Amino acid sequence: MVMKQLGFFDESSRLKKLSQLGDSLEKLDKVINWEMFRAILDEVFRKEPKGAGGRPPYDYVLLLKILILQRIYNLSDDQTEYQINDRMSFMRFLGLGLGDRVPDAKTIWLFRDTLTKTNIIHKIFELFNHQLENAHLITHTGSIVDATFVDAPRQRNSRDENAKIKVGEIPEEWGKPENAHKLAQKDTEARWTKKGNEVHYGYKDHVKVDVDSKLITEYTVTPASVHDSHELLKLLNKTDNELYADGAYSGAPIAEALPKNVTSHIHEKGYRGSPLTQAQKANNRMKSKTRARIEHVFGFMTGPMHGITVRSIGIDRAAFNIGLTNFVYNLCRYEVLNRTKRVTG
Repeated sequence: MVMKQLGFFDESSRLKKLSQLGDSLEKLDKVINWEMFRAILDEVFRKEPKGAGGRPPYDYVLLLKILILQRIYNLSDDQTEYQINDRMSFMRFLGLGLGDRVPDAKTIWLFRDTLTKTNIIHKIFELFNHQLENAHLITHTGSIVDATFVDAPRQRNSRDENAKIKVGEIPEEWGKPENAHKLAQKDTEARWTKKGNEVHYGYKDHVKVDVDSKLITEYTVTPASVHDSHELLKLLNKTDNELYADGAYSGAPIAEALPKNVTSHIHEKGYRGSPLTQAQKANNRMKSKTRARIEHVFGFMTGPMHGITVRSIGIDRAAFNIGLTNFVYNLCRYEVLNRTKRVTG
């Protein structure tokens, strides 16, 4: 059976139907001023003009939106190229028509690699957060801090190789010229760790979330073995006042190191021979009503955003992908707040 080629009116009718069904990408596209990111991207990619004859580069804002699509749906570069060509909702989100060229997987990889090398994703995250501040969405009435594991591709190393990696050394065999290809495929910065009965390999996303809006206001990225409390002070600043966190952040050293402007609502923790009193347990339950809001953030990442994982090797690429995840979460959260009339000014 020969399929009839879509004409202009067929395409328009299909897009109208997608809108009626509730195209989430269309909703997101309508509320974000994508041009705010152009200057920072142009600064990264500013180059001397090349000779005539070559094809013009793709629009950098378009490529950023492709990375956003990729993160929302947790797609590989090849899957992203295919889905853009296949899905009309993707094409509309990107402002592409059926006759427009679509960046291929290699172009997407090169764009992301350049952004990774310039460490620009945190600046993009901060730029958007400045708009959130101006819209009075980040209220600074309280902050919640927590961390989540970000699993990376597991490495098949020997026990001796893992022991050397753990202390920051590269196994001798990997350093030989003839094994350069092997070293390029090894992640020497991801770490193993265990929490309860779960074993994780990869990295951690340490985040601070605004109590009222559930927007991420700051984050850091570390290997998975780094304790949650290690990053706490890096997440705090002079705008923080009320702080909520689970028992992983408890203890005298943390309490003494907290800035004077911060009031602690960190869960108390019992110890062998010194269990929590009934009053302390009741107090923790009260704190949990607020602290649990950060679980909604991680739940959105693992649910609608199709998982918090990295396919890359090394902490620099992991930091970019995790930073992109946090940025995309805030974009999606902003759309919800805008739709529910939380946005002002």
